[in-house]
Amino acid sequence: MFIRIGADGAVTLEEAADLRRLSIHTAATPAADAALSRLTRADGADHAWIAPQRIRELAGSTAKDWNDGFAAMLAYASGKGWTDAAGAVRAHIERD
Repeated sequence: MFIRIGADGAVTLEEAADLRRLSIHTAATPAADAALSRLTRADGADHAWIAPQRIRELAGSTAKDWNDGFAAMLAYASGKGWTDAAGAVRAHIERD
């Protein structure tokens, strides 16, 4: 799955069923930069930390299967060191 931040700052979750990846695709505009900083905590220029709850909010109403798969994804990320002490998960940022 990936989070898309449009040029206007609109934020959507795309390909939510693909729980094998997580990234943020963002436009290079002031509105997109502002949305990114509200949604995440920067980790250098190419990565950001995002709270799982923010991803769940973007996913909206989901089936139990998705929630179970997302929990498994977070457990895998934790085992790889891709979560912080607060439970935020690290995501790669791709700029359009």
